[in-house]
Amino acid sequence: MSFRIEEKLNLRAENLTDFKRYIFNNSSEKLFKPRKIKSLYFDNNNFGMYGDSIEGLVPRKKIRIRNYPNDKDNNFYLEVKNSSVEGRFKTRKIINDNKTFELEKNGILDSQYGICFPKFIVSYDREYIKYQGVRISIDTNIIYKNYKNNNYFSDKRIIVEIKTSIDKNVDFLTEKFPFQRIRFSKYCFAVDALKN
Repeated sequence: MSFRIEEKLNLRAENLTDFKRYIFNNSSEKLFKPRKIKSLYFDNNNFGMYGDSIEGLVPRKKIRIRNYPNDKDNNFYLEVKNSSVEGRFKTRKIINDNKTFELEKNGILDSQYGICFPKFIVSYDREYIKYQGVRISIDTNIIYKNYKNNNYFSDKRIIVEIKTSIDKNVDFLTEKFPFQRIRFSKYCFAVDALKN
């Protein structure tokens, strides 16, 4: 298990070109080709994960099944994002179509939150960049969908995620960019936008 730091920036569409220009003019490299990501988030019937995330409580987690439509990687991944006093880490394992269907139908039993069922689907386009040992992802075209009724919401924001190991200081990076540093969770935003 390796702990990591995650910072998020909120960019306006008109700032994206300047942001990319700065990054690519300063010894960065593309890690992967851009691709679409689709995540199905689970929670219990009391929305315990959502509540703990909003309150900033630890330990907490988010459980999702992720896949990459239109990509040569056609696997489904069961991912658990953990936030603890020590830091954040993610576990991930490949599951097959049958297991995916079973989890969607019967839920996931979690030791902290009990039985968790599918709640929201979040999809978006992501670019991956490496800059001075830091992984940067740029998420656009974010769409949130209610799993039960298919109501959806399109988010026009551009979310930049900065991820690195816990022993690296990312202040040098965030200070270079005059963009709003935010506390942001796609799952929590989906709940806020579509729960009712």
